[in-house]
Amino acid sequence: MSDRLAPTTTPDTKFFWDGLKAEKLLVQRCAGCGTLRHPPRPMCPRCQSLSWEAIESSGRGVVYSFVLPRHPPWPWFEGTYIVALIELEEGTRIVSNLRDVDPDAVTIGMPVQAFIEHFDNGVSLPQFRPR
Repeated sequence: MSDRLAPTTTPDTKFFWDGLKAEKLLVQRCAGCGTLRHPPRPMCPRCQSLSWEAIESSGRGVVYSFVLPRHPPWPWFEGTYIVALIELEEGTRIVSNLRDVDPDAVTIGMPVQAFIEHFDNGVSLPQFRPR
């Protein structure tokens, strides 16, 4: 498998990428109103607060939606891969890859669990598999 592309890191997303390297799936929570948000961003879309904290997600969720991209082929994926929108049990959603499941077996609402995959080039990414 080829190395994955490194993510763009900003002051607003650094905690997320650092958390993955430490085996933690972190989610941003507004310190003003408690709204969870992903992807991370500087301002709460609900109350416009600039204050936030990071909470650790359990990594449990369900498949909210998914797609099987066919083209263009990427060198780091062998064959068909699954891009899924996962609704975490904490109440926010994250886009990731769904692994260890046949594409024909994926269903909306399928329970999944996160795991962190570390690549040789220092990139760490959340992945999901059925639970």
